[in-house]
Amino acid sequence: MNRAPLAGRRAVLGRGLAAGLAWPMLLRHGRGHANEDRFALGVASGQPQPAGVVLWTRLVGAGLGNRVPVRWEVAEDEAFSRIAARGADVALADDAHSVHAEVSGLASDRVYWYRFEADGQRSRVGRTRTAPAPDATVARLSFVAASCQRWDVGHYAAWRDAVAGEPDLVLFLGDYIYEYASRPDAPRRHAGGLTRTLADYRLRHAEYKTDPLLQAAHAAAPWLLVWDDHEVDNDYAGLTGQSLQADFAAQRSAAYRAYWEHMPLPRSARPAADGTMPMFGRLDWGRLARIHRLDNRQHRDVQACPRPGRAGSNTLPLADCPQMADPSRTMLGAAQERWLADGWSLERPWNLLAQQTLLSRFSWSAIDAAATGTTGSTGTFWTDGWDGYPAARQRLLDVVAQRRVPGLVVLGGDVHCHYVSQVLEDYGRPGGRVLGAEFAGTSISSAGLAQDRVSRAQGFNPHVLHARSDQRGCLRGTLTPDRLEMDLRTVADVLDPSSPATSQARFVVEAGRPGVQRA
Repeated sequence: MNRAPLAGRRAVLGRGLAAGLAWPMLLRHGRGHANEDRFALGVASGQPQPAGVVLWTRLVGAGLGNRVPVRWEVAEDEAFSRIAARGADVALADDAHSVHAEVSGLASDRVYWYRFEADGQRSRVGRTRTAPAPDATVARLSFVAASCQRWDVGHYAAWRDAVAGEPDLVLFLGDYIYEYASRPDAPRRHAGGLTRTLADYRLRHAEYKTDPLLQAAHAAAPWLLVWDDHEVDNDYAGLTGQSLQADFAAQRSAAYRAYWEHMPLPRSARPAADGTMPMFGRLDWGRLARIHRLDNRQHRDVQACPRPGRAGSNTLPLADCPQMADPSRTMLGAAQERWLADGWSLERPWNLLAQQTLLSRFSWSAIDAAATGTTGSTGTFWTDGWDGYPAARQRLLDVVAQRRVPGLVVLGGDVHCHYVSQVLEDYGRPGGRVLGAEFAGTSISSAGLAQDRVSRAQGFNPHVLHARSDQRGCLRGTLTPDRLEMDLRTVADVLDPSSPATSQARFVVEAGRPGVQRA
């Protein structure tokens, strides 16, 4: 049976509620082959290239063997009357019956539709597209940037709005799942407690995948992905967990494995035997833009000056934690720092830096301008973000300044707040040169800080033009050779899956003019 890719709202929500009630039984016990939807977790695509794309699904239900044949088709039209490619893969029990089909031989810069077949059933139809050829002239790129979709604190109305215009790309910037157990009064509760094992992480990913609006977002466009901390453990750094767990290496390995199993990532991204997983990379969108994806979790130094008895973040004056300014500390690791420094595009008008959090300095107290140096000697900073690694940030910015990198636009998430900032060459020098623009998007559903606290702090950071933490949503961008138009989207009510969405604010970045302006 072939389902339409976009069903009516009531039917979609009904299926999602049913899936939410039945999914643990479906994954572990089943209800008999005739009643099971093998494709209950949906379909997805990602990693678009000029000649191909990765297609994803995961089979679920009772009675699946160790090796299940899965066929896929890619078509030039939604009715599948013009087939562009066909193929077959095997869903392995060892990989949670996930499929990562690597399609090649497609035409560049065009939309396709795809579907899977297995065990006598057919999946829903997904929409995807290939990237332009690296040397192609491109008139436009439309994209969504989103992050932080905690299941048990709200619904995903923001996803409906995000993909309403059929974007070319979705950039997901971290915190796809949350590892916590739920409060008793949560709007919808996580099944199970705190995630620690491979079975735990698989179950949590599958639960999130049952949401109909998230499934629709995956089926609407190809995704480029980076991760943050909650896919594993809050505030983890490298091989150090927040609670200093003795077995954290095994926990992280399990989390990485489940992440790969549930994302449209290539087989080459499957975690290695030592538990590491390649995540950073870049994509050229013709001659219009180069998109750089960073991993600021796997390779970083542990956060400076943690609270007694634990690791992770803290917020404290720099004067009380000089370790923050240690020039040897790194957010990305030496190898990734070199990779980024060597990979900026000087020929394209735009360089988009897709990473997890706020790059721009954000002090929570007043800064004595007369006392600041390159990394700043006063101010109060959150140690988990780039402010906890100011020397590493300065190394990044020094390369951008020295090489005159054009069209720098930093995209981030994590902070559950719509921040719009000027990226400065040196945050320790008031009125310093502007190198680019930054948009850190608010969360899809995760709760933000109190707005009055954020508004007070904004006054200590004049390079921050906009800061709103009281609404949930995403970023929608339209990029042309001449300008970037960014729309900060928000939903009216995160507790309502049917909530309407509006524009909180709009901003513009002009090619050849570093920085951001209000539209």
